[in-house]
Amino acid sequence: MGKSFEGSQAVIDALDKVGYVAEEELATMLFLTLKLEKPLLLEGEPGVGKTEVANVLAKILGTDLIRLQCYEGLDVHSAVYEWNYQKQLLSIKIQENSDKSEEEKEAHIFSEQFLLKRPLLKSITTQEKAPVLLIDEIDRADEEFEAFLLELLSAFQISFPVLGTIHAYH
Repeated sequence: MGKSFEGSQAVIDALDKVGYVAEEELATMLFLTLKLEKPLLLEGEPGVGKTEVANVLAKILGTDLIRLQCYEGLDVHSAVYEWNYQKQLLSIKIQENSDKSEEEKEAHIFSEQFLLKRPLLKSITTQEKAPVLLIDEIDRADEEFEAFLLELLSAFQISFPVLGTIHAYH
């Protein structure tokens, strides 16, 4: 994830510099998350500061915070990607009289340039620095979506029917 810490006290010190007071237990969890490059699940009552942990973590790492707000009925497409239909339609119209085959035209309109990246895809394709991905209110998502998230967070990749598998940069 870029910046490394030499222990939980270094995490406490870094958090303190951005105005966040952390207990040893939280600092240890953050240190291990960063060291092992694994996801961290924080549970707790509303208002205890789970979201703020993600905000300050992004600050101390000097990276972006990408947020996915979960809700009942959230599907993979809304969280991962959508196609830019207007741009695809315009491209189809422009290519109407071209010499390309139907397969070439189809491959063109279903290429990455027409892909609208949603939070999950954005989080694994960010090239500069690994972002902090905040998946908020995961308990509101359907079981099918939760299973998809577990697969994504364990394998750090997303498979597309048209584009194939995209692996995380970080």
